[in-house]
Amino acid sequence: MDPNAKEGEKCPFEFNFDPATFKAGDTVSYRVPSLAGFPFVATIKAVHTDYIEIVDASEPDKVLRATRESRPVVRNEDALS
Repeated sequence: MDPNAKEGEKCPFEFNFDPATFKAGDTVSYRVPSLAGFPFVATIKAVHTDYIEIVDASEPDKVLRATRESRPVVRNEDALS
């Protein structure tokens, strides 16, 4: 538990970690390999058979292609460009 968190404080996000139920509008925690697995938050824009398209609120005009797994992965080249 975070030592600075207040007792009973909840995460402000509700993540969907089930790739079988991903849908547009869901919030996911994604990773970028070169950033040591640090978690980022994004919203799913579109769901495809093998991948999803996500948008990070910090870059709302940039759509990222991510793997379709419980914690999606975005390629370094796509996330850091």
